[in-house]
Amino acid sequence: MFLSVFDMFKIGVGPSSSHTIGPMVAAARFLDHLRAQPFGVAGVRASLHGSLAFTGVGHATDRAVILGLAGMRADDYDAARAETELARINAEHTITPHGLGTLRFHPSEDVQFDYGPALPGHANGLILRGVDSQGDVITQVTYYSIGGGFVLTEAELAAGKDTDTGPPVPFPFKSADQMMEMAATSGKSIADMKRANELSRMPHADLDRGLSRIWEVMNACIDRGLVTDGILPGGLQVRRRAKGIYDALLAERGMNLTAPHTINDWMSTYAMAVNEENAAGGQVVTAPTNGAAGVVPATIRYWLDHVPGATASRVPEFLLTAAAVGGLIKFNASISGAECGCQAEVGSAAAMAAAGFAAVLGGTPEQVENAAEIALEHHLGMTCDPVKGLVQVPCIERNGLGAIKAVSAASLALRGDGKHLVSLDVAVETMRQTGADMSEKYKETALGGLAVNVPNC
Repeated sequence: MFLSVFDMFKIGVGPSSSHTIGPMVAAARFLDHLRAQPFGVAGVRASLHGSLAFTGVGHATDRAVILGLAGMRADDYDAARAETELARINAEHTITPHGLGTLRFHPSEDVQFDYGPALPGHANGLILRGVDSQGDVITQVTYYSIGGGFVLTEAELAAGKDTDTGPPVPFPFKSADQMMEMAATSGKSIADMKRANELSRMPHADLDRGLSRIWEVMNACIDRGLVTDGILPGGLQVRRRAKGIYDALLAERGMNLTAPHTINDWMSTYAMAVNEENAAGGQVVTAPTNGAAGVVPATIRYWLDHVPGATASRVPEFLLTAAAVGGLIKFNASISGAECGCQAEVGSAAAMAAAGFAAVLGGTPEQVENAAEIALEHHLGMTCDPVKGLVQVPCIERNGLGAIKAVSAASLALRGDGKHLVSLDVAVETMRQTGADMSEKYKETALGGLAVNVPNC
């Protein structure tokens, strides 16, 4: 099983990795499918199922599908160009993806929200269809957006999890226990093993350049969020708060009046800055999802800005360690809120951040694994109940608390010797089971919890 650090950390656009980035990826894959056919199509249609239908409007899923079918991608998203293209498509009812000519596509008719039972493979399903000049379907593919921007076709999902066909990696751990055994045998850190695995698939320069780019985008997202105020889109009239908190924290510096717990506000405002940018449709890095995108960068920024001895040269070590833990969670459970609730999103992000933080603070592999376990364990059972289907309430603040828990988990782990009762593997499996047992109302459908108890109209 190999999941690259660049699978776990993807540069994309808000507000949701599973509901925005995933459908754009699916649309791009469908265009490639159409280009490979011996016949042409006259038009395309899309139907959204399960959570993609129930919270699709709030997560801009319809918009993502439209732009994806028009040929736009999340990793090079241009907001101004997107607005221009959407206006043209709505006016002319056509799209012109490269290599396919002009295709008939009327957004209000050809993007359908199916509020019936979810498709059998996953809670986030969509079916993309190509039609002839009579409107008859001549080809279709079912896609599942399984969290974090990962997309599988129906056939790929049925084939199973471990479908990696690349060259073998030197440290092929599929569980935390295996990871610990390989670390003990090799004498390497988790980050060193992860780096070796990455270098078996890409040149050294590409890895370093990519890791630098990931942190550059994360940090820029924090900086934008810290200086931008106003009302977030979507109709809830949620005010951006990160700038106000940040300005107040800066004003209090050096006054010797600040309580020690105020450090939590710094962590929270860094995370909230990211998730306010995400809610506004800005550029973010999935970490491992958009809904949880603030936890890892907030923890890194806290480390760099507030912890003596921190240096940006070790950010790659943080990211590689975090990606190793995130890959284990994704492979053995889920990082999808629609599948396992927010424990799979913010919980996974907190585990990743705790592991990375413990690593750069000098933790042993055992302490790093313990940090990840503590962070995940204390998110177990967390529901995903976004008000009005928007990635705003409770998602934005939840990232701040996730960062605080990550730092606390790492600190606790570093106070011990790495020996602990509950292993990371047990916490991950418990999270999977809890998600399977969780009511669909609490899995990103906006049908339960805060989503129905907070007035939003």
